[in-house]
Amino acid sequence: MVQMITDFIQQHQSLLIWLASVSILTFFGTILLIPVILIRMSADYFVRPRRTPIRLRRYPVARGIFLLIKNLLGIVFLCAGIIMLFIPGQGLLTMFIGVVLLNFPGKRWLERKLVLHPKVLPVINSIRRKAGKAPLIV
Repeated sequence: MVQMITDFIQQHQSLLIWLASVSILTFFGTILLIPVILIRMSADYFVRPRRTPIRLRRYPVARGIFLLIKNLLGIVFLCAGIIMLFIPGQGLLTMFIGVVLLNFPGKRWLERKLVLHPKVLPVINSIRRKAGKAPLIV
């Protein structure tokens, strides 16, 4: 068994180095970015009606570019969160941020389901409390 593992490591050394690098990068990236996003989120995010800001309604091209960038970033966070379920990192929180950034039907339902997970909401509210922000209203 040990011989099989050492053979696998020798045959796939570059892949393992790449996966370890991605793991380290996403781990530190989420440690830095997730708190910023959670602190900037308004406390009433889950209870207020959704509206498009006036500045984006006036400029449809800017809105399209904004939505494209936001959705691409959401896909990156969602994929990183899924990967972090198996490697070190804050997988559920990262997936939550990815879902918040994406636009799709049923988004509000999925966001609430993720944030109401017993391990997610207390962590989010703890981060917000340390920054002097009100807890999320769900």
